[in-house]
Amino acid sequence: MTDVLILGGTGWLSGRIAGRLLMNGATVMCLARGGRPSPDGASLVLADRDHADAYDAVRGRDWDHVIDVSSTAAHVAAGVEALGERAARWTYVSSMSAYSDDETVGADESAPLHRPAGLGDEYEYGAQKVSAENAVRALGDRALIVRPGLIVGADDPSDRFGYWGAAFLRAEDGPVLLPPAEGRDVQVIDVDDLSQFVATTTATGVINTIGDRQPLSEVLEAVRRHVGHRGRTVTATDGWLVENDVEYWAGERSLPLWLPIEMTGFMARSNARYREAGGELRPLDETIAAVVEDERVRGVDRERKAGLTRAEELSLLHLLG
Repeated sequence: MTDVLILGGTGWLSGRIAGRLLMNGATVMCLARGGRPSPDGASLVLADRDHADAYDAVRGRDWDHVIDVSSTAAHVAAGVEALGERAARWTYVSSMSAYSDDETVGADESAPLHRPAGLGDEYEYGAQKVSAENAVRALGDRALIVRPGLIVGADDPSDRFGYWGAAFLRAEDGPVLLPPAEGRDVQVIDVDDLSQFVATTTATGVINTIGDRQPLSEVLEAVRRHVGHRGRTVTATDGWLVENDVEYWAGERSLPLWLPIEMTGFMARSNARYREAGGELRPLDETIAAVVEDERVRGVDRERKAGLTRAEELSLLHLLG
């Protein structure tokens, strides 16, 4: 039986990974701060990775596989130092945000990265991921570093992809505000495709675990079509949205998936190595169906971490005329 330690394991992605491993017959232990339960069938060790003794309960044994999803480089480095010698395999979930080049279309895993995080860079997500990757690389050919792009699916805590399902659902036959889509692409990976890959692959090295490149206009239309929205869509320009305090990509008062036009490569990278390693991608329509149903269940007018409220959207539409 395979013994797996997940440094985390109680969050959205790491919980899905744990569930997949358990389905495959592995014994799974999660090391986490607490506050959320571990998946059914997995054991849980409570530990704060800010503390030097965080790994004491798990360092005295061999592990077939250690999986880490942290975005804090110091946590990752400490984990490698404490457990690396006893791990037969190590997977680190990094991010597309590790890349410094967001303009080149079709860039692969050899594309330039941000400089590693230094003192004062605690909140620089990309730099933290690069520093974490560097710590994992010390494990040599036992290590896999996956770089997902936008992870999507039911229960997504970021609310980014799901925003569009909610926007079309709540509008009913009313108008929906869209960002400019020309020259923009979307690359997403379903959380269940990513978790399956992490749980089952034997690949090592660095792999862009991302979906196929899709035009933003086609993705938004696919969501609209699935919802059955029959109202108008109104497209604003980049300049108008920025002038009216609408944010790119994520966060409050944003239009998710919308990026500056110069970031043409951010969601247009090569996923050839993922495909070569046996990575699977379910049809986008299947993911959209799951996300739309999830939005119906969770409520389209709930407080969100990304997007516009309906009141904000209607106010902007009124300004557009």
